[in-house]
Amino acid sequence: MTTTALKRSQAFATVHQQIGRIQAGLSFRAVQNLQKALDIPLETVASVLGMSRATLHRRKLQGKIDEDESEKLVRYQRLLKKAEDVFGDGKSAREWLTHKQAGLGKAVPLDFARTEIGAREVENLLGRLEYGVYS
Repeated sequence: MTTTALKRSQAFATVHQQIGRIQAGLSFRAVQNLQKALDIPLETVASVLGMSRATLHRRKLQGKIDEDESEKLVRYQRLLKKAEDVFGDGKSAREWLTHKQAGLGKAVPLDFARTEIGAREVENLLGRLEYGVYS
């Protein structure tokens, strides 16, 4: 097997593992880790994941979140990672993700990314910022 084919095979295995984890539901600890990484209230994280306050507390007791919430959580982890790569540190990434951005029509990236299409637009804007293309 060539090196390229091996890398591709490993990438697919990783994707399959991640899909399996999402389908099984991530641990509640993953919600807490995102909350700490973004330095926002837990209720705000629950809101962007589509959870009511009662659901948040129920998930905490269960110790895991459901598939839809897990998929959204992975989306926000991906955006945080991209923002950290673009801005070079967690503090700057958090600031950018939690404040209105002109490139998103004055929307807050965390709010804009509640849907997959919105998240893609946030990623596109981060890509443009990374390469100095502001239009």
